[in-house]
Amino acid sequence: MGTISFHRELPKPSTSSSSPPPSSTSSTSQTETVNGSHQFKISGYSLSKGMGWGKYIASETFMVGGYEWAIYFYPDGKSAEDNASYVSLFIALASEGTDVRALFELTLLDQSGKDHHKVHSHFGRTLESGPYALRYRGSMWGYKRFFKRTLLETSDYLKDDCLSISCCVGVVKSHTEGPKIYSIVVPPSGLGQHFGRLLESGKGADVRFEVHGEIFNAHKLVLAARSPVFRAQLFGPLKDRNTQCIRVEDMEAPVFKTLLHFIYWDALPDLEELVGSTSKWASTLLAQHLLAAADCYALERLKLLCEAKLCEGVAINTVATTLALAEQHNCLHLKAVCLKFVALPENLKAVMQTDGFEYLKKSCPSVLTELLQYVARIGEYSVIACGYQKETLLDGCDVNGRRVKPRLQ
Repeated sequence: MGTISFHRELPKPSTSSSSPPPSSTSSTSQTETVNGSHQFKISGYSLSKGMGWGKYIASETFMVGGYEWAIYFYPDGKSAEDNASYVSLFIALASEGTDVRALFELTLLDQSGKDHHKVHSHFGRTLESGPYALRYRGSMWGYKRFFKRTLLETSDYLKDDCLSISCCVGVVKSHTEGPKIYSIVVPPSGLGQHFGRLLESGKGADVRFEVHGEIFNAHKLVLAARSPVFRAQLFGPLKDRNTQCIRVEDMEAPVFKTLLHFIYWDALPDLEELVGSTSKWASTLLAQHLLAAADCYALERLKLLCEAKLCEGVAINTVATTLALAEQHNCLHLKAVCLKFVALPENLKAVMQTDGFEYLKKSCPSVLTELLQYVARIGEYSVIACGYQKETLLDGCDVNGRRVKPRLQ
């Protein structure tokens, strides 16, 4: 190997008494809103009347700016003093947060096609005291006298016994930007695509799996690298004697195929396309089986992806079996979503009539105790929300006297 030599002396520090020019830097603080909206349709409005003041119909929670929100509609009003003459409408912070600053817009949609919507908004105007701050979970902004009920029931806002409400939330966020030193576009990793094509080609495959009569070729090293269970099965001291063809007994072929797809591609395929149906029930069933398989082979990321899919697809006819699955495989977030869904008064009776609920009672009886706690908590939350009236916005006004005037759009 050759040597490297320097033919010049390294530069010596300057002995000049002159100081270098002062450096100049800059930064910018940017404050803006992260916006999101939610459409809330209330069907069967006439049946909701008579609930009593302070009783509400709540939308599903939705995420904006890192916080959960919910719309609360009070058919008989929020206050006893109005004697059910007005309907009330509020937007509430539904997750933990302290001094969450936000702008709001509540819109009752005109369903006649004339676009004469009833709008109460912070957006598009200067607020003298700035955005509204919600101090804790359960804090609300809205109107206890949102609309006189007799006028609402003869208006174009009510059609086929349905109301349609739109809510826009803009959460205030601030960040500081410094000067960018470089800007190089780095393409995303193609590792998953490379391994996925390897699976599709079958080149170099050295292990086969038989699943209900179907054969799947794979590569031992890839499986072992991705799953500690496969690693023990293929290379551990108690490995299967016949590693050339391994029979999988407790899994359906489509589920195992999807499992291999994830191991190689590091992504889920389109489940509806895989089952050949646009039915949510079919894709939910596959996601349930896939979650159990992911837990069996210790594929934690796949397990979380399945949890997310099942959270998105919670429905009356599948929620009980999903809840049992969440309990059996220690999926805490999915379990909480299912319990919350089942505990809602409008869902509970229908869920209890499904075959899945019978399976839940037999396989996970302890979950029923937790379900009762959720049902009780929903009742308590209604009472707590009424206790916050002194610090919530009533008729578009907060404790500092700030008002938001309604406008017709």
